[in-house]
Amino acid sequence: MKQDKRIDLRVTQTELELLDEYCQLTGKNRTDVLREFIRSLKKKMRNAEKYSI
Repeated sequence: MKQDKRIDLRVTQTELELLDEYCQLTGKNRTDVLREFIRSLKKKMRNAEKYSI
């Protein structure tokens, strides 16, 4: 059975406000926004590999 893992993250007040602003703008909750960002890292890694020496 696949078991989800939990991450506790400390952020500054400014970072939290930015996250909440983005959530309000997109209609997504914090978990969904952070999950989408983590999933986007695969593409960012491929792009970094393409331009690395």
